[in-house]
Amino acid sequence: MYLKNWMNKWVWALVICVVLLFIGVLSLFFATETSQKESQDNYVINQIRISVNPLLLYIEDHFPNLALDSAIRSTLQQMSNDRNIDITVVQLDGTVSYSSIKNDVSTTIHLKHAIHYDLFTSQQEPGKIKIAFPIMNGESNEQIGNAIFSLNKNILFPLKQTNSSSTLLLVFIGFLSLLIICLALFLVRKVHKDILKPLHELRSNTEEIVKGNYEQITIHSKKDEIGELYAVFDQMRLEIKQLAIQYNEQEQTQKKLISNISHEVRTPLTTIKAYLDAISEGVCRDEDSLMAYIQIMQSNTDKMSRLVDDLFIHTLKELGHIPIHLKEQYSQDVLTNILKPIQYYVQTTNIHFIRPTRIPNVLILVDADRLEQVISNLITNALKHSSNEDTITITTYIENQSLYIQVIDTGNGMLPEDMPFIFERYFRGRQPGSESVIKNEGAGLGLSICQHIMEAHHGSISFHSKPNEGTTFTLILPIS
Repeated sequence: MYLKNWMNKWVWALVICVVLLFIGVLSLFFATETSQKESQDNYVINQIRISVNPLLLYIEDHFPNLALDSAIRSTLQQMSNDRNIDITVVQLDGTVSYSSIKNDVSTTIHLKHAIHYDLFTSQQEPGKIKIAFPIMNGESNEQIGNAIFSLNKNILFPLKQTNSSSTLLLVFIGFLSLLIICLALFLVRKVHKDILKPLHELRSNTEEIVKGNYEQITIHSKKDEIGELYAVFDQMRLEIKQLAIQYNEQEQTQKKLISNISHEVRTPLTTIKAYLDAISEGVCRDEDSLMAYIQIMQSNTDKMSRLVDDLFIHTLKELGHIPIHLKEQYSQDVLTNILKPIQYYVQTTNIHFIRPTRIPNVLILVDADRLEQVISNLITNALKHSSNEDTITITTYIENQSLYIQVIDTGNGMLPEDMPFIFERYFRGRQPGSESVIKNEGAGLGLSICQHIMEAHHGSISFHSKPNEGTTFTLILPIS
C-alpha cells in the first residue's frame, strides 16, 4: 500500500474517533445537565415550601375568619410584606377571601387557569413564580381552599447553579478534539509536502535516468534526511553518467583498438611476406643478405607476437581469467632467469644495461612467467623513452619484509599530463624530447596488465618520473 493511501486512512480514522469521542462527551454532558435540572426543580419546590410554610399555617389556622376579621387580615398582610410574598386566598368555589396585592379588586378567579401546583406551569412571568398550595382543615384533613403565592426568584435561598467545571471540561475537550484534528490535517499536509512530493520528484528523476537522461539535477532545499537522500541520489546520477560516458568511450576505444591492432598486425605481415617473396625470387644472392632479411622478418615476427600477447592477456583480464599460478620460489633464481635474456636484447639497442650486483635470495610466492612479462613490459617502455647511450638499471633490495625490484632509466621521462593515466587501458603516452631507440608501438595495454598481475601477486607497482630526467618503476612483492 502506498504511504499516501495508508496515511489518509489512518488520519480519517483518527478524525472519526475524535468526533465520536466529542459527541459522546457532549451527550454525557447534556444528560448530566438534564438530571441536574430535575434535581434543581425539586430543590426549588422545597425552598418555596420552606418560604411560604409560616404563611400557609397561619392561613389554615384562621381560614374561617379570614374574610371577616380585619386583625387577622392585617397580620397576614404584615407577614406578606415582611417576606415580600404576595398572597391570594381562594375558596373551593373560586371566591377570593383575601388578597395582599394592592389594587387587586377581583372577587373570583377561574380555578382551572389560575391554580398551578407544579413548578413548570407556575412560571408564567420572567423572574416570577406563582404557585398554589391547598389549604387543609386540621381536624377533618379535608381541603377547604387554596393559597396562591407569588414570589420573586431572588428572594429564595441561593439555588444550585449550573456546574461551571463541567462546562469548562466540555469546552476543553472540544478544543482538544479540534486541536487533534488540526494537527492530523497539518501532519497530512506536512508529510505530503516534505516527504511524498520530494519522493515523487525523485521517482520522476529515476525514470529519466532509466531512459538515459542524466541531466536532471535533483535539488532539495532543506537539510534533512530527504536532503541527504537527494544528495546521495545526485551523486549516484553523476557516477552513472560518468560510467555511461566511460562505457561509451571504452566501446569506442575497443573498436579503435581492434582497428589499430588489425592495422599494426597487417604491416609486419606485409613486410614478412615481401621479404619471403624476395628470398623466393632469388634476390638474396649471398649469406649476408639472407641473414639481414631473416633478421628483419624476426623483428616483425616479435612485434606481431607482442601485439597478440597483449591482446590475449587483455581479453583474459576482461573475462577475469588471467592464468596466474603462484608458487614459492627463491627470488635469486627467478630474477636471474628473467634478467639474463633481457640483458642481451637491451644491449642490441645501444642502451647500457646494469644488472643488480647482488640479488637477495628469499622465498617469494610468484608466477615466474607473469613476473617476467611485467619486467619485460617495463623495460620495453623504458626503451620507448630512451635514446642512444642512455642507461637502464635494475636494482633489488629487501625492506619491510618485502622484495623491491626497481627498473630505472635515464630517458626522456613522462609528461606530467600523462602521469595520472598510465595504468589505464588503451592509454598511450606521448614521448617528450628526442627520438627513442624503438617506436612507441603497442595498444596501450601493457601497464594496465602489469598492474593487474602485481595485484594478483598481493604486491604493487608504482612509479616516479621527471621530464628529461628519466623514470623509475618500483615493484613490491611480499616475502613468504
